[in-house]
Amino acid sequence: MKVKADKEALPVFAALHSQIRLEVIRLLAGRDMNIRQLAENTHVSSAVMTQHIRKLEEAGIIVSRPEKGSAGTMKVCSLAVKFVEIDFPDRAEPKQYKTIQIPVGHYSYIEAQPTCGLATSKKVIGQFDNPRYFFDPERVNASILWFTTGYVTYAFPNPLLAGEIPTAIEISLEICSEAPGYDENWPSDIVFTLNGVKLGMWTSPGDFASKRGKYTPSWWLPNVNQYGLMKVIRIDDKGTYIDGEKTSDTGIAAVNSEDKTWNLNLSVDEHAAHPGGLTIFGQGFGNYNQDIMVRVYYTAADRKTRTRK
Repeated sequence: MKVKADKEALPVFAALHSQIRLEVIRLLAGRDMNIRQLAENTHVSSAVMTQHIRKLEEAGIIVSRPEKGSAGTMKVCSLAVKFVEIDFPDRAEPKQYKTIQIPVGHYSYIEAQPTCGLATSKKVIGQFDNPRYFFDPERVNASILWFTTGYVTYAFPNPLLAGEIPTAIEISLEICSEAPGYDENWPSDIVFTLNGVKLGMWTSPGDFASKRGKYTPSWWLPNVNQYGLMKVIRIDDKGTYIDGEKTSDTGIAAVNSEDKTWNLNLSVDEHAAHPGGLTIFGQGFGNYNQDIMVRVYYTAADRKTRTRK
């Protein structure tokens, strides 16, 4: 008998957890015996032995059959198995991954329409609703940025080395819509693209400011973007998922992961059903105190299949 180390095998483990039942197994290994004989050999009553036999039968370790004798019909027991083998789960191999942290202000290009702006954790950069300040040198220190329609692109180096094959990519960031002032019922269709491949769209329910963000600095105005929602986009060999919900069949093989530079793009189209803007929160703002995080899971290729990049 071969059993797995899970709840389905509990009757087997329970049946073996008894000195008397182990003695019954030893006796039946010698010959078939009825309940009275087993009871006499183990010094228990026939009623008690009947309960032990039931446990062993439920586990599939023994079988019994009625047999007529001089004393009437008796239940004769036999071993049903020669051994019990426990199949333990394979030891999970530790997952290898590399993490890239992208500050909110480290974008490579942006096109933004008012209402818009950006700020560090200490001050606003330039002026609200003036797109020129997205190219201010201080923008690399930005911890929050927002716009109504447009896009922002983050370029970063491919973290994988020769012989490392990606198995999954996870992107996590805190975002929400962008409304003038704020409006928690202000839907926005935000599209995620990686290396030119559309991963999916998430509709943000609103722009949140009914309470201050956990990490939002005290000097920040109370009636504007305070915090967002954490979104996790995952791409693996089965498709793309946003917060665990599959959005497309686009798998990791489609995202051009061999490119030396990767590009993550977030956009809100003015012609979308809900062009409600985008706010991205980084360290020093919002509820999660993190920048954009990209985690790349990978495995080492077999030497025979490795290719130079």
